[in-house]
Amino acid sequence: MAPKPTPRALALELFSAVLDRDRLLDEMLEDRRLSDLEERDRAFVRMLLATTLRRLGQIDALIALCLDRPLGPRAVLACHALRLGVCQLLFLDLPPHAAISTTVDLVKHTPMAGFTGLINAVLRRLSREGAEMIAAQDAPRLDTPDWLWRSWSATYGDETAHAIAAAHLTEAPVDITVAADPEGWAVRLEAEILPTGSLRRTGGGAVSRLAGFDEGGWWIQDAAAALPARLFGDVRGKRVVDLCAAPGGKALQLASAGAVVTALDRSAPRLARLSDNLARLGLSATIVTADAATWSPGETFDAVLLDAPCSATGTLRRHPDVARHKSPADVTKLSAAQARLFDAATALLAPGGVLIYCVCSLEPQEGIDQVERALAAGAPLVRDPIRPDEVGGLGELITPAGDLRTLPCHLGEKGGMDAFFAARLRRV
Repeated sequence: MAPKPTPRALALELFSAVLDRDRLLDEMLEDRRLSDLEERDRAFVRMLLATTLRRLGQIDALIALCLDRPLGPRAVLACHALRLGVCQLLFLDLPPHAAISTTVDLVKHTPMAGFTGLINAVLRRLSREGAEMIAAQDAPRLDTPDWLWRSWSATYGDETAHAIAAAHLTEAPVDITVAADPEGWAVRLEAEILPTGSLRRTGGGAVSRLAGFDEGGWWIQDAAAALPARLFGDVRGKRVVDLCAAPGGKALQLASAGAVVTALDRSAPRLARLSDNLARLGLSATIVTADAATWSPGETFDAVLLDAPCSATGTLRRHPDVARHKSPADVTKLSAAQARLFDAATALLAPGGVLIYCVCSLEPQEGIDQVERALAAGAPLVRDPIRPDEVGGLGELITPAGDLRTLPCHLGEKGGMDAFFAARLRRV
């Protein structure tokens, strides 16, 4: 039997899979070997991977300052090990001797053993000079890929783009949506009630061990992600379809508010998670596995929620690997798919019905451009402007056109929020 990998060896393998094989960080964190580690070691691996990805631009700039020339493509594993070592040394604040020796040992027993001297020298220099080097960096700019920076600067202005990027450098808190009694749950969960109605916890611990998890009193959902479903208003007894529903937070909101919910997604495994959560919470919904762009149920609905597949550039606080996986070509491809889904969602609306279109993206092509395209093409829809009182009185979340536009730097003093765009439209 092969020996179990050490936490750092496993981290190196998973980090390499994310960057070199385009694997998702969340998927890598479900590796069964992580479950064999002690809880403390599992948490360390997760933090090391997320922080290295979040600070990758800074880390690479620091390494470049210590090298006469870049490491070649054949030294990619040594480069990854060095990146993880720099993260431990300068961003996780491990003792220098521990960060340096464990990184050298990590490479010593691999085909990259010839790079141990270089790795040792770089880390020792950074242990002496790294703090001063970091102080001279523009961290938000370095840690943001160029194409995203250009997009955000053009859309929101340089100052807001910098604030967005800065918000991505912090760990996201745990946000919770409750079915009822937010005040009582806030006490039990040691959480704060945000103006938008979500509960926010800053303490640690496994989610499944928190009070009320097994009894189904609440579920995890970012504060921004909880807003679109609330924009329908009173949905008691109304027939609502949640297109692209998985993993299901918005479907749970609608069901708990008394709607007759149809939850559709083309991913059966992801819908299975929704079914499990419905059972845990004592809620019900009709589950449909289908492609929303071609689904033809033979009926219309009082309300349609389309949380369209997107580049997810608004979720970098929680998913820092997204910045390394996505490109402008992905936004273009996804925009075409969103247009098809938007038109399909419109066709499912009964006269007078309400459509909420939303994406967790910062890119205008995936948000407001989709709404303007549909309206310009003659879709039988009119905007139903969103009011500040519907989002906790936070007027900065509402655009001049009456759409919802949250940014990671909103609620910054309380820990920020994911970026979401949402528009409310009514069928005429």
